[in-house]
Amino acid sequence: MSKTALLFAGQGAQVVGMGKDLAEAFPSAKAWFEQAKTTLGYDLSSTCFVGPEAELTKTENAQPGIFLVSWVTFQLLKEKVPGLALAATAGLSLGEFTALAAAGAMSFEDALKVVRQRGRFMQEACEATHGGMAAIIGLDEGPTREVCAQAGVVLANLNCPGQLVISGESEKIIQACDLAKAKGARRAVPLPVAGAYHSPLMASAQPKLKTELDRVRIEIPAVPVVSNVTALPHEGVDSIRGRLVEQVTNSVRW
Repeated sequence: MSKTALLFAGQGAQVVGMGKDLAEAFPSAKAWFEQAKTTLGYDLSSTCFVGPEAELTKTENAQPGIFLVSWVTFQLLKEKVPGLALAATAGLSLGEFTALAAAGAMSFEDALKVVRQRGRFMQEACEATHGGMAAIIGLDEGPTREVCAQAGVVLANLNCPGQLVISGESEKIIQACDLAKAKGARRAVPLPVAGAYHSPLMASAQPKLKTELDRVRIEIPAVPVVSNVTALPHEGVDSIRGRLVEQVTNSVRW
């Protein structure tokens, strides 16, 4: 018997024009974009639809923008497939908020507002630190962790075997790339990101995010939602709140 799980995108998936075709083709999609405008008090959809790219790429806009377009797409999917039954949901980093909302753990409005604030807090952390990230291709997890320990950086994303991402201070990332190549990595490439996501350099965002999460209602999800931090389904409301805060500095175990 087949089962259906939904996976939701994380930061980096943004592109100018995202969602514009949906708003033009589907009245219900347009209504969701209008609801987001009312919820946030500004026109996020305009930034998604027309940019400019530099504005959309900012963490404080990219995160809620990706959440919004993902949510609208999910709602249209449910319209097109009325009997859609989900067995589980998951999302990469900020996508975990979309996964939780899709599973009924958070309302659209609450999740959108929290993600907007999460983006702001992480943007502030980026501006207060000098961090970066790099993709390590063709090197196993064990040797990559050795590289991280030697260079003083951390393993940020375990995307799949042979495709890992490291995070930390910019100068140390450059050193780590050289070490990774020396250990046999096919490629070790610094990424064009604003900061060291999923590393201790994001710690200043955590208490502020916790405050925001404490303000919103969270329910037990209707289906299992897999945590980025543990790679296991969330166990309850307290688990959800705690893991979402931990996620900011912990590795994404995708």
